Formats: sequence, C-alpha cells, structure tokens
Amino acid sequence: MKQSKEHLDQLDLAHFWHPFTQMSEYADYDQLHVDHGLGCWVWDTEGNKYLDANASIWTNVHGHNDPDLNKVLIDQINKISHSTTLGISHEPGIRLAKKLADISPGSLNRVFYSDNGSNAVEIALKLSFQYWQLVGETKRTKVISMENAYHGDTFGTMGIGDSGVFHERFSNWCFPAIHFQSPKCVEVNEHVSSSSDIESLESLEKIFIKHADEIACLIIEPSVQGAAGMKFQPKGFLKKIELMCAEKRVHLIVDEVFTGFGRVGEMLVVHKEEVEPDFLCLAKGLTAGYLPLAATVAKDEIFDQFLGRFSEFKTFFHGHTFTGNPLGSVVALKSIEKLELLFNEGHLSETIAYLGNRLSEVFEDHPNVREIRQRGFCASIDLCPEGVADQEFPIEDRVGLKIAINARKHGLLLRPLANSILIVPPIVISKSEIDFLVENLKIALNSTL
Repeated sequence: MKQSKEHLDQLDLAHFWHPFTQMSEYADYDQLHVDHGLGCWVWDTEGNKYLDANASIWTNVHGHNDPDLNKVLIDQINKISHSTTLGISHEPGIRLAKKLADISPGSLNRVFYSDNGSNAVEIALKLSFQYWQLVGETKRTKVISMENAYHGDTFGTMGIGDSGVFHERFSNWCFPAIHFQSPKCVEVNEHVSSSSDIESLESLEKIFIKHADEIACLIIEPSVQGAAGMKFQPKGFLKKIELMCAEKRVHLIVDEVFTGFGRVGEMLVVHKEEVEPDFLCLAKGLTAGYLPLAATVAKDEIFDQFLGRFSEFKTFFHGHTFTGNPLGSVVALKSIEKLELLFNEGHLSETIAYLGNRLSEVFEDHPNVREIRQRGFCASIDLCPEGVADQEFPIEDRVGLKIAINARKHGLLLRPLANSILIVPPIVISKSEIDFLVENLKIALNSTL
C-alpha cells in the first residue's frame, strides 16, 4: 500500500537522521521522497520529475534503471545474493578482481574488497603501515596528504583529511597527517586559464627532507578534489608526485573513489597521467550507483610481504561482512563493460566539451558568479554577492542550499557545498539534458538571489 506524502513526512522527521544534514533546518523545507528513476531522471512520490544533477551523490554512471545492469543483478539474485569471502570464494568476485587488475596499471594485481570509499582508503593505509613493519622499517608511520583533502569520515580517513568543520571536532581522536600545499589550477572547457604546481611541490619536498625515513605513504585525490569544491590539479602533477614518492621510497596511494569510472572522462586518471601507484582506491562509480562496493588494488610486491605461515602473524587481519558481495560484483563487471564501449565510441569528450561551453555561455558574466570550474563530468559554480567577487555570502544566509531547494521547483536535484553549486550528472547525460540543467539552474539562481 502506497504511503501518502504527509505520512512519509511524519515518519521521516520522526525517525530518519540524514547524513551531512542539519535536521532542524531539514524540517523547515518541504521533504522530497524519491520513488523511481529512469536514465538521468528521478521521480518523487508525488509524480514530480527531476534531473539528477548530482548523480545520486556522484555514483550514477549509466543512468537509473539501466536494463543491462538490471538484468545481471536479477540473474545473480536468482542464484545467491551474498556469500562470505572469508576463506571461500565466488565467481562474480573472482571475475571482478581479474577485471580490476586488468584495468589497473602495472603490477596492481591484488584486490581487497570493502563496501565504501572510506574503507577502501582505510585498507590502503593499514596495508602500507603493516608492510613497513613486515620489512623491518618500523619508523615509517607518518602519512602525507594534500591541503583540502577529503578521503572519508571514518577515523583513519578523518585523520589524513583536511576538511575543516567536517572533521575538526574529532581531531583529538585522530592520528595526525602532514599536509602539503595544493596546486593552483582553474579549468573550463578543457582549457587551462591558470595553473601552477611549483609552490605545492616545493612544500612537499620540504616535508620529505624533514621527515626522511619516517613517512609510510602519501595519499592524493588525483585530478579533482571533489569534496573540496572541485579543486583541480594541473596535467602532469600526479606524475611528479609519483616520481618524488619513488625517489623517497614512500608508498603512493591514489584515491580514485570520486574520479574513477568515467567521472573525469576516462576509466581511471592513473592511466591518463601514466602513473602506477602502490595502492589504488575505488568505489562510487564502481557499481554505477547501484550497490555499495569498494576495492583497494595493491601491487604484487606489497601482497608478497604478507605471505608466510599463520604463526608468523603476517596475515592482514581486516575484513567486512559484505566484502566482495556477488550482487555488487556482477553489476560492477557489466558497468565496466558498458564503460569500455562508451570510451571506444568517443562521444563522451563531445559531451564534456558541450557541458563546459554551456556553463560558460550561461554563467561566465553572471554578477553573482565568482568562478566556474569544469573538468569531465564535474563542475562547480562559485557564488558571490552581486559584483563583489572577493566577498562571500554569510554562512547563515545558506545561499547554496536555498538555490538547491529552489531548483527542485524547476526540475533539478542538486547538492550545494556552502556557497558553491556542484554539478555532477550521470556521464550519459545528453546535450538536451545539459541545456535543461544550465537553463533551469540559472532560473533558480536568479529567483533566489
């Protein structure tokens, strides 16, 4: 029996604690309850239609209700929905591990599954720490990450992050990381208007010199720092980081939880940048927004140090109940197969260019827009008081949130970040849907401000 919106509202406000949401504020707005989806669109329980302009928090790749993904999922449900991988295995998990090894560079052939990006990063950290203990370099305990880094919300990932108010109240319980300066890069329409990584690399070199043989690993979000507000890195920056880590004998962890599987226009950033990290962290788009599944891919030489008799306690004592879930595995396999076809067809680059062009056309001269940044299928429009680019709207004004709420009236689902509107659609978005997105975002922005 279908519940009325009023009844769902009551239950929602009485029992559901939403993530990253001030619940007293949430209660002040009309609640939206998603009912179903198709392609780049979702419908609420009242039949209203919305363009999913944040890809269901950056996960959706091929659109909602994709028939190919649905089929493999249903076929697998009719076999078995979950089986542990603690000491036993199953075909979907094996096949996906082989596929992830195939699409990962060099000797990254060992896949450790989990169920979200935070855990994928935690696993990479723990593997690095244990590796250095196993090889007798016990002083290597420190972690380097970049300014504005966001790697998740578990305690290990909070410790290595630099996300300000998101995590600072938990700092007493987190191990400290060393942050190096982020590079400067602004990009729209695949055109770099300003770029510099000199100061960033100099600050990293100083850290390497000061801490020498104490560093276990360096972790970085490649190409785009999504949760920082779509902050970009210059082309070739990741390669320079890789070379510095290799010279200093420091593990490089590349966190492609956000950037992987088409988000910036290729399967993986590490391929475009010709980088072979020691660990590669994958999630979000891995299952195209269908199911929670993540993977940490490690080099063979890392894996080899964990081998021995059980009594030596080299075993990696870590695991999750739904590790390598068969449903997530079959969906991920089919999604990667579909992605490979999309890349071979070559149309994604046209869509990416069109998105950048339309954002520039509509917002470049807008008096409330300080800056537009776009790379691949991710973009940010940074807002400011009219004609005053060097000032911010007061946080209590909640301008970004108000625009996102208003955008629902115009058929858009968006997720703001403070005074920035982030645009992260499914990568199969069409040109006509991009037109709808930018035109209705402009209406929502203007009517709000």
